[in-house]
Amino acid sequence: ADERFVRDLIVFNDPAGNRLEVMHGAETTTDPFKPGRAISGFRTGPLGMGHAVLTCENIDAIVPFYVDILGFKLSDYFLQPFAAYLFHINPRHHSLAFVQSSKPGIHHLMVETCFLDDVGQGYDLAQRNPEMIATTFGRHVNDNVMSFYSWSPSKFMFEYGWGGRSIDTGNWQVKVITEGPSLWGHERHWITEEQRQALLRIYLSFRHENEDQAEIGRASCRERV
Repeated sequence: ADERFVRDLIVFNDPAGNRLEVMHGAETTTDPFKPGRAISGFRTGPLGMGHAVLTCENIDAIVPFYVDILGFKLSDYFLQPFAAYLFHINPRHHSLAFVQSSKPGIHHLMVETCFLDDVGQGYDLAQRNPEMIATTFGRHVNDNVMSFYSWSPSKFMFEYGWGGRSIDTGNWQVKVITEGPSLWGHERHWITEEQRQALLRIYLSFRHENEDQAEIGRASCRERV
């Protein structure tokens, strides 16, 4: 507890072997936050720091543990091109997610800025070292975040984003996401070629199915002009 600056905590493992710490009585400070560069700050407070995405071998064992024991609620899930389940515990669309993989570990951590320009400027800085970019700038389908991913020194990814969706936790309806994880961008340099081709097929199929809706939108724009 002293190392974590909390009053007390318990430590245990989830079914995938991830170490979890549940604490209360965190120390606070009256000193204002001072970022490492001039940015607007981060969207945290009652929403938490952002989200964490972990990997696991058996996702079917993970869902009941986090929902039935820890009290998380399922937000939505993917089955293609890889299985991923996303959970919320407050109005942030998801604070935790799991991606099925061949081994357990950290997939990525995410923080959300208060202004989009902070993300754009961060992307400019990251592109000075192109090998740092794990996933290009883009926008997610489910939580609407615009973000990019970079490699951390510890070799897991770090997502830097803006525009996260807040949900009505009391009336939220879980659904399977079939149109792929991103609306645009987010070229994933870390996935296999097979997964990349699967994503391309998903995107092309979804865009074809929604061409009629897009034409309605274009017609509406022409009428306004």
